Order: sequence, then structure tokens, then C-alpha cells
Amino acid sequence: MRSIKTINKIIVFILCTINIGCIKEKNLYDDELAEKEVISDPEFFYPFINEPIDHTAEITIQVKEGVQLPIQPTAVIPPLKYNKSWLFMLTQDDCKHAAFCYTWAAIHGKPLSKKSFYDLAHLQRNELPSDCYYLGKTLGSTDGAGNEVRFSFGTTLSPEEPWMDKTTTINKKNYGFNGKKGLVWGNVKEMLNFGVGIAFHDVMATDVYDPEDILSHYKIAQDIILNRLKGRGCKMLAEPNGNKTYVEAALNYYSPPIKTLTLQSGGDRIRPFEEGLDLENKLIERVFYNNQDEIIRDIEQELSRPCEERRAVCVGVHGTDTGWVNFLSKLNSIYGQDGDDSMWMPCQEEYYEYNYYRTHGTAEVRYEDEKTVKLIVSLPGQDYFYYPSVTVNLSGIKKESIKQILSDDDVTGLSYANYKNGIMLNIDCRKYLTEHAENFVKRYEANKANTSAKADALYFVNMLKESDKKEELKKRIE
Repeated sequence: MRSIKTINKIIVFILCTINIGCIKEKNLYDDELAEKEVISDPEFFYPFINEPIDHTAEITIQVKEGVQLPIQPTAVIPPLKYNKSWLFMLTQDDCKHAAFCYTWAAIHGKPLSKKSFYDLAHLQRNELPSDCYYLGKTLGSTDGAGNEVRFSFGTTLSPEEPWMDKTTTINKKNYGFNGKKGLVWGNVKEMLNFGVGIAFHDVMATDVYDPEDILSHYKIAQDIILNRLKGRGCKMLAEPNGNKTYVEAALNYYSPPIKTLTLQSGGDRIRPFEEGLDLENKLIERVFYNNQDEIIRDIEQELSRPCEERRAVCVGVHGTDTGWVNFLSKLNSIYGQDGDDSMWMPCQEEYYEYNYYRTHGTAEVRYEDEKTVKLIVSLPGQDYFYYPSVTVNLSGIKKESIKQILSDDDVTGLSYANYKNGIMLNIDCRKYLTEHAENFVKRYEANKANTSAKADALYFVNMLKESDKKEELKKRIE
């Protein structure tokens, strides 16, 4: 009897499984499924939670026969990554939907609309506003060694707001291009895949002038962020509405700590080339300009100064639109990869980490033999560090003198080029950089007619150090 019951249970399970499978195969545009909610998550999300805090990169350089190694080569981490001469940072407040479909989309060559909004789910399914257009290029600078480095920025989150949990509705009558109250988590995840930073902003405190109340909500918001972003935490505050109580609460948030802050007023206009610059808990002022022409004038004023005296241009913005798209394109054309290639535009999280490595890290050169030196770069980190990447300037060795460069497993990305009296090396220690690149290759393989997918695949593969795997991935894109 028990045997018959067991068989009957198995039969019921199989029938249920078949029915579920049939439901999944139904056409999303059937009338009975006119209202279909589509979860807008990327198929791959970088596993930030498994990133180590500290890194030690070892790079062995062997020179050609007849080349004399310098007696005392030096290695230093310069003030700005890629040896850029000035710093531009943009933070977008209020968790705006436009951060995805205008700011991020413009930088990465994605569709743009003059009046409509879309989500990742729309992009994945190619269900886009009818007035979509493309810039026909991506926006950024270079790493000084011929590789593109796309602009980045930071967006604030509103983790306690239920609208961040909304999914994207797609049906044959209404594709949902009117815009949401703000970013949904799927859009945030995709932006993080491309290096965008995140920050605390408003929290749902009962009394926003009580630092203890705000502090308790930082902890609530952080728990939500960690849950929704699979362990990716937040270490930055973008002060909302000039309310200094948020700053007071942030400076008392110790576990895990908020480490970098940007203010609407009362902060410092930092000088990146200042010796001994320490950004930990430093209150960095950003400016909400009246228009983009004012920003260009401010940039020109800073560029009229010597590098050592230039202040970073830190910009705050709420909503963005096609005017901001044109502004970012202008930065690319004048100061970026299509211009003089002088600017570095990271999110504030990345710049904080780079400055921390420069302040607390070390770069040491050791002789192995008469033809070989080893560069050892120590990068001690902090909680929620996600950008373990630095530039190191090594004196006395030129690119044309190098026979071979090898690196340990902690180094996943590497490029180098001549710089002054030696070479610059761009070192990336992100643990899953290869897996990340392969994800974008798979995206391209799934839709080879998509030129943007191909550009993304090349972009991430070009970040990798030379290896058989990199060559394999490049061939899959060709």
C-alpha cells in the first residue's frame, strides 16, 4: 500500500512540474496575460561579497638582452589614476530613475529618449520607447595605454522606500515608459556591474533632526542594501537638503562605517595633488550648478592653475535629461578620449579607495637578477572596498626594453605604457574580473546584432591582463 501511495505522489509531482513548465512557455502577449510583471535583474551580478579586503600584487618584469637595469628604480602611486591631470566627480541625488536611462545610458552607449523612461527589463527584451536614439559611442577617457575607461558617477539609494522593490510591467498595450518614483533594484544592480557607486541620502526617520533616529535608519537601510545587492554594502553619504544632522549621524556610524561624505555646503573643495591628502571622513563639497555652462567655466578656471593647485570639480544633480546627455558628451569630446584625455571621472567611492591605497599602500621594487625586477604593490583596504585598482609609475624602464611581464594571481587586469622616464602600470585586483568579462561575452553571443553588447564585451575583456583566457574571449567576440 505504501508503495502505491509513493507512486501516486510521484505521478502528481510530475504532472505539476509539467503544468508549471507549460505556464512558463505561454506567450507574454496573450490577452489572459495582459498584465505581466517582469523582474528586471541582470543575469549576472558581480559577487562583491567575496572580494578580499587586502591585496598584494606582484609583477615580475624581465628586460631584453643588452638592456641595463637602473641602479635604483623607484615606484610610486600618483595622485590620480592613469596619471590624469584633473578630477571630475558627479553624484546624482534622490535615487532618480533618470540615473539609469539617461546618465548611465549615455555613458555606455545605450538607448536614449527625449521624454520617456525605461528599465533594465525593457533593455533586455528590446522593448523600448518609440523615440529612442543613440549617441553612437561610449563616453570616457583612456588608461594611457590605449584602453577605454568609461566615465562613472554615484547614485543615491532609497532602500526603505517600497517602490525600489517594484518590478517592471511589460504588456502589449502599455510598456510602462512613464517613469517610476525612482530606481528599482534591478537597474541598480546593472549599474553596479559597470562600476557606478552608491550612497546613502534621505532615510525614513521620524525626526530628521535627531542624529540617533537617523543613525538607526542608516542601519536599517544598510541591511536592506546588503540583502538586495547580495552583500554589496554602502560606505558613502550624500548629504540631503543641506541637513547637517545626517553628517553628524554618519560620523557616528562605526560598524560598518560611512567613510566618505559629500556636502551641499560647508565642505572642502579638495585638491587631489595635495601631499598627504587623507579623505577618511573628510567633508567634500559639491556644487549644484544652475546650468552646464557654469560647470565648464569652473573646469576652465581649475585648468588654468598648475596641477598641484587644481581643485576637484564635484557636481551634484537631481534629475538628468538630454541636456545632461549632451553635457557628458561634451566632456568626452573636450577632455575625454575624443579630446585631450586629461580628466578622470570616477564615482566618489572609487576615488576614496584610490586615495586610500595611495596614502596607506606601498610600492616596492626588488632586484631578482641582472635582467629582472619584481614590483610588489601592497593595497590594504577597508570594509566595503570594491575598486582594488591603482596606477604605479616605475622609473628607469621603458616599454620597448621589456621582454616579458608576469604577474601573480591577485592581479587580474594589467596594462602599461611609457610615462616620463619609465612606465606606468595600471593594476587591477578585482577577484572576479575574468568571470565578469566572460558574462559580457555571453551577452554578445546571445545577440550578435547588438553593437552595444559587442562594445561592452570588448570593454571588459580589454581590462584583463594578457592570458590564454583573454585571447579565447577576444576570439569569441571577433
